[in-house]
Amino acid sequence: MDQDRQDAPSLEDAETLGEALRAARLASGRTMAQLSTATRVHPRYLTALEQGEYAVLPSRIFSMGYVRAYAGALGLDELTAVERFKREFPEGAVPLQAPTGDAVQKMRRSSPRVLAVVGAALVVVIGWNVFQRVSRIEPPHPSDLVAVPKNWSETADEQVDRALYLGAPRAAPPDQTTPALYVTPGLEAQLTGVDPNDPNTAPPPAPPVQAAFNPRGAVYGAPATASQVTLQARKPAILVIRQGDNRILFARQLAAGEAWRAPMNVSAAIDTPTPELFDVYLNGEHGGALSASSSLGQLNARAQAEARQSEARATAAVEARRRAAAELVAPVAASPAAATPAPAPAPAAPPAG
Repeated sequence: MDQDRQDAPSLEDAETLGEALRAARLASGRTMAQLSTATRVHPRYLTALEQGEYAVLPSRIFSMGYVRAYAGALGLDELTAVERFKREFPEGAVPLQAPTGDAVQKMRRSSPRVLAVVGAALVVVIGWNVFQRVSRIEPPHPSDLVAVPKNWSETADEQVDRALYLGAPRAAPPDQTTPALYVTPGLEAQLTGVDPNDPNTAPPPAPPVQAAFNPRGAVYGAPATASQVTLQARKPAILVIRQGDNRILFARQLAAGEAWRAPMNVSAAIDTPTPELFDVYLNGEHGGALSASSSLGQLNARAQAEARQSEARATAAVEARRRAAAELVAPVAASPAAATPAPAPAPAAPPAG
């Protein structure tokens, strides 16, 4: 056996790699089946390596692995065998073959079954969903929201014979933003024909009501019953109220629509970098935009003055209505005495005989 191994040509001396592998196998005394078990390579591929039929091999990568395993099992230099294989079988000489083996064959045999099972499962799932949707379909019916109640139709039948009358249209409300007419003092009698010094003159009409305060967010500060001044932010802005001792009464960044009610009879400085973003409401009515020079004491005094003027106008209106009612009652009271008839004269005596 050793003599046969020594007589076997080396990988470099043999004419081809296949002859060297075949000579080494014969010298080893092992059969092709034994070498196939040792290398885990199919005997067909080992025979192809010995005969130089490289086109039978699956691919170049697998072929080099087969050469390395076969040379190692025969006791040859694995690297030399691989290099000899590369020279005899250069890359790209034979196109890549599809992978083969028991795993590939099993996969090919089981693929149709797997695809059939997956297809059947999809058909079952889709069919079940379609069946559920079809079974839940209900015939169209009128919605309860748009159905007319029975009592409405009965009421309509009762109102058929009744005539429908519309009253006269009402006058449009006065413009709430139009300022009152200004009259130069001393010229009231010439321009309006009414002497303001006459005690019987009706009081001037009250100025139009301005836009009322509408809270559109959180309202901070004093309660509504204890405040006459309200500052409301039109856009996000910072509002800081400082008292005389530099103590901060209120400080917050107000969002659009949020407001702060000022307590009555309090004097403090209004500190804000954007006063034009605040609206001032006095006694619940819009009093214009906040100015940079305004202070809380000035706004409270202004609100109190307007409240007194409103009270005086209301008192004057009540007094005017009282005098007008008295003037209407006075002629009625005097009419019975004036309407009493004078006594008729006595009839004259007839002349004597």
